[in-house]
Amino acid sequence: MFTGIIEHLGKVASVTSNDVGSALSLDVGPLHGMGVGDSLAVNGVCLTATEVKDGLVQVEVVGETLSRSNLGGLVPGDVVNLERAMAIDGRFDGHIVQGHVDGVGKVLSISDDGDDARLEVEVPGDLVRYVVEKGSITVDGISLTVAGLSGGVVDIALIPHTMAMTTLGLRKPGDTVNLEVDVLAKYVERLLESR
Repeated sequence: MFTGIIEHLGKVASVTSNDVGSALSLDVGPLHGMGVGDSLAVNGVCLTATEVKDGLVQVEVVGETLSRSNLGGLVPGDVVNLERAMAIDGRFDGHIVQGHVDGVGKVLSISDDGDDARLEVEVPGDLVRYVVEKGSITVDGISLTVAGLSGGVVDIALIPHTMAMTTLGLRKPGDTVNLEVDVLAKYVERLLESR
């Protein structure tokens, strides 16, 4: 489980196609203590470390993940949001994030006017029902609060810290972003359907 609080901006060192999809080698910088088998959220996608060596962590990305996320578009040099799995005795900031991306959204607009940065993302139609104003949504692994919702467009107010410490400061209109909706909403819907 994750919280959506990004720990570090990493960099893609290499991308290699393989039998299951692809392998990413990531420069994780100061994220110490990573070991083989550990979970790492990369732009909001929970992946497993298969090799850890000299500050690089390798992860496998299977076809299912490639089809549901924007990770297939990564190339060497790309910057990614990184978060290690939450420690059981750690603080719980952000919100419940599984790292199970529900779909890919499109950045419609992003503006950085200092204290009033805004992000508008088009959410796929099958996910809109899980999004509510003042609720939580995960965008590229970042726990964010929905400021407004109009049709299939989510409006998010961003603080300067978020713009500086995540990949959102690099995003532009037309970019794709990984989306994870609130898991509690999905469970409630499932429970109501079974009644």
